[in-house]
Amino acid sequence: MTIDLVVMGLGHVGLPLARAAASAGLTTAGYDVSGAVVSGLAEGRSHVGGVLDAEVAAMMDAGFRATADPAVLDGAQTVVICVPTGLTPQGLPDLSAVEDAARVVAARLRPGTLVVLESTSYPGTTEDVVRPLLERGSGLRAGEDFHLAYSPQRIDPGNPVWDVRNTPKIVSGCTALCAKYAVAFYGRFVDRLVLARGTREAEMAKLLENTYRYVNIALVDEVALFCHRTGIDVWDVLHCAATKPFGFAPFVPGPGVGGHCIPVDPRYLAARAESQGFPFRILAAADEVLTGMPRHVVERTLSLLREARKGPEGARALLLGVTYKADVADVRETPARPVAEGLLAAGVEVTYHDPYAAHFTVGGRPVPRATDLQAALDEADVAVLLQDHACYARETLGNAPCAVFDTRGKGTGARVTHL
Repeated sequence: MTIDLVVMGLGHVGLPLARAAASAGLTTAGYDVSGAVVSGLAEGRSHVGGVLDAEVAAMMDAGFRATADPAVLDGAQTVVICVPTGLTPQGLPDLSAVEDAARVVAARLRPGTLVVLESTSYPGTTEDVVRPLLERGSGLRAGEDFHLAYSPQRIDPGNPVWDVRNTPKIVSGCTALCAKYAVAFYGRFVDRLVLARGTREAEMAKLLENTYRYVNIALVDEVALFCHRTGIDVWDVLHCAATKPFGFAPFVPGPGVGGHCIPVDPRYLAARAESQGFPFRILAAADEVLTGMPRHVVERTLSLLREARKGPEGARALLLGVTYKADVADVRETPARPVAEGLLAAGVEVTYHDPYAAHFTVGGRPVPRATDLQAALDEADVAVLLQDHACYARETLGNAPCAVFDTRGKGTGARVTHL
């Protein structure tokens, strides 16, 4: 049986891609090594924020199927690899999932197949890592027997405006013919394609996009630290600066960065640069600022407790919003974790409230969850707004009976202290 598309990895990138392709009429299947993911999708349950259960059901009705059996690749005309690229315990790029996926594809690769890597990685991954694995495992040659391309994912979880279809998509190939096949494939369900000169340029473009955000978030975080020290209202500064209609892109400070992309992708760039003997000094400076923000939040919170004549030992802190992004159910790399670790280490009793996170652990241990926001505020000595979920109304924060440390510039009131 011929299948238009098999998506390797059905997570935050792969499942939305499969949804977009299936809705455009492509016969689509998904491969994932997680039995829980496969069985959940088979039962019509989505595990990815932004993809509804009803949309999974519609995909199934259109013929989509998820499986952990690599035999699904036998009839694939196009295979897109969307597996995660994280960091090793030493903070170095971890391409093990990409390498494993490439080996699985290689074992069943047929002449004429288009293979696309969408996983974020450093320049050279497609040519120097994926290509050799595919060629050795299949006995076929990229650009001659099969087509190999790179197209970086641009998924923004929780964004109601931009999705796979209407977000401009960068496409590149190992050869001009590879790129042509990739353009023809994505053109079936993406409105606008941007052709990169080569795979390294496309890989670098993705890293630049997220490094741009990483560096600018670090900049406004350090501005916030300076403004705190000198008695300047950083939120008014940002409001005023953002009125400039040209030459300024607004970013806002916070307790740190989280998610799979922003804290991770710049380290891929830094590691690659270091291997080439190039010191990316601005990345090192940004990393120093961003990794220090959770510690700053802890210190300010402890200071508020001391001002209230409550020592850290036994004091009660309520963390508001522990996901990495507002109104998104994802705690990957969330700065809430090091904040909780710091408070717990000081002897503070920590609970959290977050409608999007049913569970939250620190050091492998669960943090108690509060479900009644007002009752939790009544019981806390200090509340720390870490994430600007819509449920945290300005009035609720301003009327809280406890001290409030607001890292998002949202609350007003005599007991609210801003970052």
